[in-house]
Amino acid sequence: MKRNFMDSFTVRAPASSANLGPAFDCLGLALDLWNEVRITVGGKRLDIQISGEGEDTLARDESNLIHLAFKEVFVEAGKEPAKGILIESRNRIPLSSGLGSSSAAILCGMLAANHLLEKKIDKAALLQLGVKLEGHADNLAAALYGGLVLVSQEGEKFVPRPLEFYELQAVVVLPDIEVSTAEARKAIPKKVLLGDAVFNIAQSIALAEALRDGDVSQLARAMEDKLHQPHRLKLYPGADEALRDARMAGAAAALSGAGPSLIAFVEAGREKAIAEAMRGPFMERGIGTRQYLLKSTKRAAEIIPR
Repeated sequence: MKRNFMDSFTVRAPASSANLGPAFDCLGLALDLWNEVRITVGGKRLDIQISGEGEDTLARDESNLIHLAFKEVFVEAGKEPAKGILIESRNRIPLSSGLGSSSAAILCGMLAANHLLEKKIDKAALLQLGVKLEGHADNLAAALYGGLVLVSQEGEKFVPRPLEFYELQAVVVLPDIEVSTAEARKAIPKKVLLGDAVFNIAQSIALAEALRDGDVSQLARAMEDKLHQPHRLKLYPGADEALRDARMAGAAAALSGAGPSLIAFVEAGREKAIAEAMRGPFMERGIGTRQYLLKSTKRAAEIIPR
C-alpha cells in the first residue's frame, strides 16, 4: 500500500429506511440525507473528531464504529491497518432513529479502508463484512448500492438485488422517544400465525410494485403489515395514531426500520400537511419531534476524491 503522506479524501453514506411496512428485514431504501467522513492518513496516532449528531456521545477511540469497520476491511484483506489516521465525521443522520445511522458509519469506515487498498474488495464482500458489525443487511445494502434493494439470505451469504423504483418525496417525523433496536426486536413474537405470514408475503410483493410505479395510494395499502409494526408501535406513544392520521391525510406511512422514526411518502405539495398530521398525536402527549423532508435516492455511498 503506497500512499502519500497526509493523503486525504472524503467518504459519504446515505440514510436509509428498512422494512417499509411488510418487507421485514429484507428491503431497504436509500434516502437523501448524508453522513460525511474526511479521512487523512499519515499522522502518528488515531484522532477522531465528530460534529453534528452524536458529537457528545459517540466514542472517539478505537471502539468508534467507523474505526472498527475500517480495521475489519484491512483484516479481511490480510493487511496491517493504517494507524496514523485522522477521522473527521460530520453526522447528519440522527442516532437510534430507524434511519440507518450505524449502517452509514460502517460503510464510511469500510469504503475508506477499501480506498486505501491496492487490491479492492468488491461490494458483495463488503456487505458480508458489514453484517458482522451491523447484525442485519437491509440498511447496509440500500446505502451501499443506492436506491431500493431486496436482500435475501442463502446460507450464511446475503444476496442483494437492486429493484426499480420511482423517486418519491418522503416526510420523516422523529419523536423524542428512546428505544434501542434490541428492545424493538424483543417486542416481536418469535412465532407468527400462518395467515399473518401469507398476508405479509402478498403485501411485500404489492409494496415492490407500488414503489416501482410511484403510486402513493397503492403504496399506502401495501405498507400495512402484521409481523412487526403492531408490536413495535406499542413502544412509541402516539405513533399508531400518527400513522393513522398520515394515511387519512393521503400519505403512505410506516415505521422506518425499528422506529421511532415514521416515514410517509407523499404527493408533491402535501408535505407540510402530512408532517403536521403526523406530529399532532405526539404533541398531544407532550412528546417533541423533529421532521425531515427527504427524497429516496439512487446514489450510493461513495468516495469523494480530494
